[in-house]
Amino acid sequence: MPIQRQEALTEPPSGLRRRVYCRRCKRELTDPDSRARRLGPECDPETRGGHERRDVDQDAIPGL
Repeated sequence: MPIQRQEALTEPPSGLRRRVYCRRCKRELTDPDSRARRLGPECDPETRGGHERRDVDQDAIPGL
């Protein structure tokens, strides 16, 4: 009877990408930037406060 050996799966099969999860909330990440940082957009402190700046046209203050 021949000996059958199993091979360890160290890499995902070709054509499939490895699943990457957020370090904080443990959700699966799909965005390439989030996958690289290992943080989702809600959990990444650098992108959470990204409000756009909006300049408002105002009349000059009288007397100045």
